Amino acid sequence: MLSIEILAVGKFKKAGHFQSLWNDYAKQLKWPLKLVELEAPNTAEEHKLILSKLSDQSTIFVMDERGKSYGSRAFAAEIEKLEDNGVPLLQFVLGGADGLSDDIRQRGHKIVSFGVQTWPHMLARVMLIEQIYRAQQILKGHPYHRD
Repeated sequence: MLSIEILAVGKFKKAGHFQSLWNDYAKQLKWPLKLVELEAPNTAEEHKLILSKLSDQSTIFVMDERGKSYGSRAFAAEIEKLEDNGVPLLQFVLGGADGLSDDIRQRGHKIVSFGVQTWPHMLARVMLIEQIYRAQQILKGHPYHRD
C-alpha cells in the first residue's frame, strides 16, 4: 500500500490554526501519512538533514517554485499512476525560507510548484496536504473537486 511522507523544515506551533487545518485533512486521508518536521541551525545543515531522510525506495516530489505546476486532476493522475505501479512511498519535500539546494532538487523525481508566488512555509504545508486530499477525492470519484 502506498504511504506518504512529508519532510518539512520547521515545526507547527502548538494549537495553531495551520496545525488545525493540517489535522483536518490528515485524518481524512486513506493513505498512511507521516509528517517529519526538521530543524537545523542553518540552511546547509537543513539540506544535509533533508538528504539523509530521502529514501531510495520512494518517489520524491520536491516542492519548488521552479517546478512544474500541476492541475489537481493531473496531480491526482500522477499519484494514481505511482500507486498502480506499486510505489511504496511518496516523499514530499518542503524546504525552509532559503529554499532547497540543487542536490535536493536533483534527487527529486518530480519538481512541483504551487506557482511563482511566495507562500508562507506553514501555509504551503496545508496547501500540499489539501492537494493530496483532493487527489484522493478525485480518484474516488467524490464531488469534492469541481472543474
